[in-house]
Amino acid sequence: MSLTSGIVKAVQKAGTPTVAAAAAVAAVVGTVGVKAVLDRPSRMYGDGTVAREYDAWTQDGILEYYWGEHIHLGYYTKEEMEAGYKKKNFIQAKYDFVDEMMKLGGISPDTDKSVKVLDVGCGVGGTSRYLAKKLPDADVTGITLSPNQVQRATELAKEQDVPNAKFTVMNALEMEYADNTFDIVWACESGEHMPDKAAYINEMMRVLKPGGKFVMATWCQRDDREVPLDDRDKRDLKFLYEEWTHPYFISIEKYKEIIDETGLMNGVTTADWVDETIASWRHSVWVGIYDPRGFIFKPTKYLKCVRDGYCLERMHRAFDRGLMQYGMFAVTKKMDA
Repeated sequence: MSLTSGIVKAVQKAGTPTVAAAAAVAAVVGTVGVKAVLDRPSRMYGDGTVAREYDAWTQDGILEYYWGEHIHLGYYTKEEMEAGYKKKNFIQAKYDFVDEMMKLGGISPDTDKSVKVLDVGCGVGGTSRYLAKKLPDADVTGITLSPNQVQRATELAKEQDVPNAKFTVMNALEMEYADNTFDIVWACESGEHMPDKAAYINEMMRVLKPGGKFVMATWCQRDDREVPLDDRDKRDLKFLYEEWTHPYFISIEKYKEIIDETGLMNGVTTADWVDETIASWRHSVWVGIYDPRGFIFKPTKYLKCVRDGYCLERMHRAFDRGLMQYGMFAVTKKMDA
């Protein structure tokens, strides 16, 4: 029996009028059809796709309208979660995340004066500028693959009078900097897009000075060496890879191994901040529902917004069930490296 005929027989058995039965069929079939479309990833990773997607997100302005200057998840305390995450300012959660990431990396104005900072995957430069303000004597450089992001980041730095933050287009896997250039290397949610995770880590370790501080936040998948991925896991990961131009994710444990294998670093501190960040996914959807002005006058972006909202929910569920983890890493470079 087909889905349609099954619904018709069920509503007829219940005594539902024919018109109502037809409406029920249309609603269910329509819902199934929409879900089938949304479940088909539309932005697979490929040559140049990351730069193109971020150029587009920057140009349409929707992401900046809702997420502000920081294109990363926010931080929510246990108390804020118990009180209800929607009571917290969505943008403030992102600033709180940066503050907590600074603490994890041991970065503060008291200990880091006149330092050179590299922000790998800087987006529109929100974190770079925030660090430049927090460390006023520092020289902060943000790199990204997106020319539009560099342009917007530079505009905002001028508007906010932050002369110690600058931005450039550069491939994080082939950085143009000399060895031992930066005192701090910061990487927040850029590893997800890297097609070679080892090269990503090796390059950041290379440009970090001996004694320098490295801190990274990145989405990770569960270590499948402990619990192998089942068919559902593989299907969900495939969607998350191919909807937002990710080549693949790796586990927290694998990232730690890559860092250790460089032989350049001291002991790595790792953590899973899933509890502190998971509210961001659904909070992002709710801010769009409460305030549709960011997209309502851009009808050509409606489908994209729906797809992004659907992916946000899929991300939430993947993190909630333990398929995904929010990896945090902090480590210093050996003095004799």
